[in-house]
Amino acid sequence: MNKIAFVFAGQGAQYTGMGKDFFDNFESSRNIFKLADESLGFGLSEICFSGSEEELSMTEITQPAILTVTSAILEAVKEKIDFPDMVAGLSLGEYSAHVCANSLDFKDAVKLVQKRGKYMQEAVPPGVGTMAAIMGLTKEQTIEVCKEAASFGIVEPSNFNCPGQTVIGGEIEAVDKACEIAKAHGAKRAMRLKVSAPFHTSMLESAAFQLSGELENVNIRPMEIPVVTNVDAGVINHESQIKDILVRQVMSSVHWEDSIKMMIENGIDTFVEIGPGKTLSGFIKKINKDVNTFNIENMISFEETINRLEELGYGKNSSDNWSDQGIG
Repeated sequence: MNKIAFVFAGQGAQYTGMGKDFFDNFESSRNIFKLADESLGFGLSEICFSGSEEELSMTEITQPAILTVTSAILEAVKEKIDFPDMVAGLSLGEYSAHVCANSLDFKDAVKLVQKRGKYMQEAVPPGVGTMAAIMGLTKEQTIEVCKEAASFGIVEPSNFNCPGQTVIGGEIEAVDKACEIAKAHGAKRAMRLKVSAPFHTSMLESAAFQLSGELENVNIRPMEIPVVTNVDAGVINHESQIKDILVRQVMSSVHWEDSIKMMIENGIDTFVEIGPGKTLSGFIKKINKDVNTFNIENMISFEETINRLEELGYGKNSSDNWSDQGIG
C-alpha cells in the first residue's frame, strides 16, 4: 500500500511575501496568521507579507514566521488531502511536524520557536562561530574532516542533508581549517554560509538549556501521526520523549538523509513539502529519485500538487480524518 508523508522546511527558506496567497484565499489560514499575531503580541503577518529581507532573517523572527506560514498552508491542505502516514521537519520544521501531528498546540509552538530563535542567536557572540557547506564528500569523510580540524577549535557536523551534501559548524578558525581539509580530501565545494551562529553544534548548549526551561511550561499531547525526529532519524515512541528530543535537537546533528531513508523503508513513496521553498524536495530526490515529491508554497503549487495527489488517490475521502485536528 502506498503511503504519504508531509515534510516541513527549516530556517533559511524564508522570503518576503510567503503565505500571502493562503491568507487571501483560506479563512482557516487567515486564522493561523491572526493567532500568531495575538500570541506573539506583534504583527508577524505583516513581516511575512512585506517585511524586509533583513527583518525576516533575524532568527527570532524567522523561526515563528516559517512555523506560521507552514501551519497556515497546512490548514488549506487539510481541506483537500487525507491524513499523512508520517511527518518530519528539518530542524525548525520539526515543530511544524508536531503541530501537524497535534502533539504541540500552534499557540504554544509559535511562542516557543520565537524564544528558541532568540536563545540560539544569543548562545554564541557575533564573530565567534560560523557554518560551512561541504559538497562532494560522504558522511564518514565529513566526520573525519571535523576530527582532523579539531585541534584548531570546535568544529562538528551540523546537517547530513543528502548524499554529497553536509553542513559543519563551530568556531570560525576551525571551520575554515575544516574547509581546507575537505578540499584536500576531494570536496567539490567547501564554503562558509551566511549564518549568524553555529547551529546544531555543542556551542548551542546554553540555548538548549534555556529552551528546556521554556518547554517545562508547554503541554505535550499524544501524537496522532508518527513523527520522525532529526536527532536519531527514528519515530518518536511516546510523547514523554518529545521535550528531551527538542532540547537535544538544538545542539545535535540533523540526520535528514537517514530520516528520509527510514521513511521510505517504512513504505512512504510520496513526500509533500509544505512551506516556503522546495529545498527538502531537492534533498529527497537526491536520496531516492524514484519517490514522488511535491511542494506547496503558493496557490499555483497548491493547485498543481492537490490535483496530482488526487490522481494518486490521496484526496479527501468520505471519512474526515482531520475533523478533530484543531490547531488552536
